[in-house]
Formats: sequence, C-alpha cells, structure tokens
Amino acid sequence: MTDEAVIHVVDDDQAAREGLAFLLSALGLDVRCHAGGAELLAVLDPDRPGCILADLRMPGMSGLELLDALRDLDCPLPVIMITGHGDVPAAVRAMQQGALDFLEKPVNGMALVNRVTEAIAISRDTAAARRMRAALDDRLASLTAREAEVARAVLAGRLNKQIAADLGISQKTVEIHRHNLMDKMGAGSAAELVRRLVAAGWGQD
Repeated sequence: MTDEAVIHVVDDDQAAREGLAFLLSALGLDVRCHAGGAELLAVLDPDRPGCILADLRMPGMSGLELLDALRDLDCPLPVIMITGHGDVPAAVRAMQQGALDFLEKPVNGMALVNRVTEAIAISRDTAAARRMRAALDDRLASLTAREAEVARAVLAGRLNKQIAADLGISQKTVEIHRHNLMDKMGAGSAAELVRRLVAAGWGQD
C-alpha cells in the first residue's frame, strides 16, 4: 500500500474539476478527477491517505448523499465540500455529517491549498491510528481465554495472589499467564500493559 496522498476531485462540471486539478497538481499532489460520486466510490481506496473535494450540487448523487455513502463505508478520508451557490443550511448539514470544511466557488486558491494540506495531515494521522488499532486488535485476538481473564484482573489492579484466589489457580500459574500476556501484548511493564488495554477500550464497561 502506497503512503502517497491522493486528492479526489468530484464535480460534474468538467472545467471546474480540471481547474482544481491543475491548481493542486502544480503542488506536486496526485489528483484524480471524477464526474460524480458513484464514479469515485467505484475506485476509492479508503486506506490510502488523502482527501476528497466534492461539489455540493451534482446530478445523480449529490455532495451530501456522497457524504452519507462515505460514512456508511466508514471511509476515514476528510471531505471538503465546494459549491457555487451560497447555501447556509446545506453548509450546516455538511459539517454535521462530518465534512472538514465548506468552500464557495470561485475557490480561493490559498485557502484551498491550506485546507487540503490540513486534510492530508489529518488523513495520515487517522491512517496511523487505524493501523495501530488493528495491530492491537491482532494482539488481543491472540490471547487465550485465561490470559484475557488475567488481563482484566491486572487492569482492575488485582495482585497475582488475589488473581490466583479469584480464578482458583496457583499463583505460579498466574505468573505464567501474566508472562505470556505481557509477551503477546508487547508490553514491557504492567503500566504499559494497562495503557494498551485501555487504548483497546478495555475497562470502559
């Protein structure tokens, strides 16, 4: 998977999308143009960092409907909405649906570049966080049922002697499970183990 950011420009107006593509390509960015939301969704790689510039009013799938579709796909790419028609209610709805910003045509070049740069940074951070979470989920999935019980007890602050009594096993057995647990979780200390479990959402129920 390439880490190079890609900017998707979605606009049914060919001149508009070519103008945006020209501006952003001049910055050395990889820009892909799409005449509509369906065209974008057919080729979109949500795991590749970047962002989406989408026109609000398009035939077929509108910009807001595209936002809905991206949300249904759990797509992490930031979306910047663009419109040639000042429409406050639509802008509010777009932001409520998760759009990063709402720009009016003709788009100010510097403002666009700044927002795209910000969107790419957000996208890279999000992608890194998703990769870390996936790796953490893989580690958790490797735990045996008993190791998971010990992990929850450690998270609750229980000592080995207490865990042994709680689970009806010897303290030596607890130490073995705890050693395996630390190894599988890649934790060098109890504090690090707890941080990783909390990051995975454990202890929040």
